[in-house]
Amino acid sequence: MYQRLVLVGNLGRDPEMRYTPNGTAVTQMSIATSRKWTDASGTLKEETAWWRVSVFGKQAETCNQYLSKGARVLVEGELVVDEKTGGPRVYTRKDGTAGASFEVRGNLVRFLTPKSQSGDNGGDMGRVTSIPSETGSMSEEELPF
Repeated sequence: MYQRLVLVGNLGRDPEMRYTPNGTAVTQMSIATSRKWTDASGTLKEETAWWRVSVFGKQAETCNQYLSKGARVLVEGELVVDEKTGGPRVYTRKDGTAGASFEVRGNLVRFLTPKSQSGDNGGDMGRVTSIPSETGSMSEEELPF
């Protein structure tokens, strides 16, 4: 069996990097994806989905170093499912309402924001950077958070 998820979106906040007990870097990113459409009555609609993405190893260090809030990225990875439901991770918010979190283990990250828009004055507008994953899948026990 095989699954592959491809996301293109913008970071909702700066990446956060931590280390597992065995010293592997783990960076978490919050990515927003949006779609727009016109419904049958002609009203413009928009839907935004938020994804929690975790990347590991050298890729995690590079993402933490070069990405920041608002950066556009392409992420290839796999959906991390809730063991109880087989779907998104379900939780209860502090106010008692139910919530769900779409979590992705990133295997490949491509930086899509042009270098000139990320604070650098370089003119490399078509630049896309790929960072392949060095590590395979990590178990939940290895995550530091």
